[in-house]
Amino acid sequence: MEKTRIVLASGSPRRREILSQIGVDFRVVVSNEEEKPTSSNPLDFPRENAAAKALSVSKKEPGQYVLGFDTLVFLDGRPLGKPKSPENALEMLQELNGKSHKVITGVAIAKDSQVLDTQQEETEVVFRNCSLQELKDYVNSKDPMDKAGAYGIQTRGARLIRSISGCYYNVVGLPVALTLEMLTRQKVNV
Repeated sequence: MEKTRIVLASGSPRRREILSQIGVDFRVVVSNEEEKPTSSNPLDFPRENAAAKALSVSKKEPGQYVLGFDTLVFLDGRPLGKPKSPENALEMLQELNGKSHKVITGVAIAKDSQVLDTQQEETEVVFRNCSLQELKDYVNSKDPMDKAGAYGIQTRGARLIRSISGCYYNVVGLPVALTLEMLTRQKVNV
């Protein structure tokens, strides 16, 4: 059976790396869709944002299967997005320090200006009790600046993590098993 080339509606280098790693044929069309979730439940934001991104790219890519993603970190049910400044990154990391939190990634598949499926993956992450100097050193590395929750588990942020429960790739931003299952349900061979 011939493989289908899909469209990734994300400029994330981490998502590109994961899709390449698992052998998916894809091309990137970045969605410039502004994230404006409407749900009253913040835990639904990642799924809503992923659907909006996939749909916006699908409208420009007729006949193509489009994957959209959105990853947020939640502490006590409150979403933490990407830090706006190094000071904001340090604040986020201090809030997460020594605590458990959730990482939720929304996944959406769209085709021909229609969202075909949306799901989300949840992983629990526990931070070590890091010293203030460790957190400052990490912020000074500039690594946290483009990452939800101000850390990257796949980079220097790994030093901050005590444990995870769930999908590692979800914390990076692309839950592999869920994404493949969704594509299989749509009979898309990747």
